[in-house]
Amino acid sequence: MNSVIEEISMPVGNLGIIPLQGCGDIAARADGYIREWRGSEQSFLVSACCPRFGTGESKGMINQSVRGDDLFILCDICDYGTTYNMYGTVTRMSPDDHYGDLKRIIAAVGGKARRISVIMPVLYGGRQHRRVARESLDCAIMLQELQNIGVSNIITFDAHDPRVQNAVPFCGFENIKPYYQMIKAIYRAVPDIKLDRDHTLIVSPDAGGMDRCMYYSSILSLDLGMYYKRRDYSRIENGRNPIIAHEFLGNNVSGKDIIIVDDIISSGDSILDIAEHLKEMGAQRIFVFATFGLFCEGITRFDEAFAAGQISKVFTTNLTYRTGELKSRIWYEEVDMSKYIALLIDALNYDRSLSDLIDPAARIKKLLAEKRR
Repeated sequence: MNSVIEEISMPVGNLGIIPLQGCGDIAARADGYIREWRGSEQSFLVSACCPRFGTGESKGMINQSVRGDDLFILCDICDYGTTYNMYGTVTRMSPDDHYGDLKRIIAAVGGKARRISVIMPVLYGGRQHRRVARESLDCAIMLQELQNIGVSNIITFDAHDPRVQNAVPFCGFENIKPYYQMIKAIYRAVPDIKLDRDHTLIVSPDAGGMDRCMYYSSILSLDLGMYYKRRDYSRIENGRNPIIAHEFLGNNVSGKDIIIVDDIISSGDSILDIAEHLKEMGAQRIFVFATFGLFCEGITRFDEAFAAGQISKVFTTNLTYRTGELKSRIWYEEVDMSKYIALLIDALNYDRSLSDLIDPAARIKKLLAEKRR
């Protein structure tokens, strides 16, 4: 009996965490938590790099032994703050570059690790998850490639369409939502927030985001509203049919705080148009929850919206690259996910169930009980 218990409590292999370009900070924080929990003075971070040639070509290098290790590779495909020289020109790393480096590092491991898990917060090609006419299925191809080169588990956050995991039915795939962390963050940043039906409303910016909004609405016992996008299907701009107008479906918003929930802030135009419309309908403060704040067209419009009183706070995680300019803004609140990543790595390294970590209902209810006293 004792031998069974000892066997269950043994890790899959010696833990190794490999942060790719742009993931050093969050990996170091996660490493610090795990070292504290395990009473280890030695870091679990593995030294690895992808040096580049003058042509822009690269190679993966592991600078220490990983034989028999249980490896976790962190990859932020949206880190455009990292650059390299190509033909004498400073070039920003693209999602293709980051994904290429991920495969190079896996190739450098050379099959010697006990197991490889990839933590990719933003799925590569995640927004190209379905085919319309003659188009590639980038995300499905990526998942199958990773499975074929030896990856056992893929951990992502708030996938644009989690059904893409059907492309790899024999590979571990975890799609994790930061519900608890977002709710905790708004209580911290906005102490006078009242998350009840009389004072606050959840709003989805489109039909595709209803699932995550329904969760917030149910767990917080809040009413739910939704916008649908009227598009011009006669023309295409920037690869898609342009939005003509946003139409609101829901209860009266007058006098209520609003939480707009989405997975990604790309340009942010839709969210800001919705915020402006909600203010015109008499909404009080408007808050935004988005797992990933990409701000592809900068933050000028958000500055203007904040100055006009159209938004009060924008909450995004630190799972992807944020500029120093963004982090300096009064309206911006960063939701730290490093402890959560540490918990996931620690549990998987011992092959423990992730059910309690993935389902935050009990933790949210405990938090609400404390705040609603």
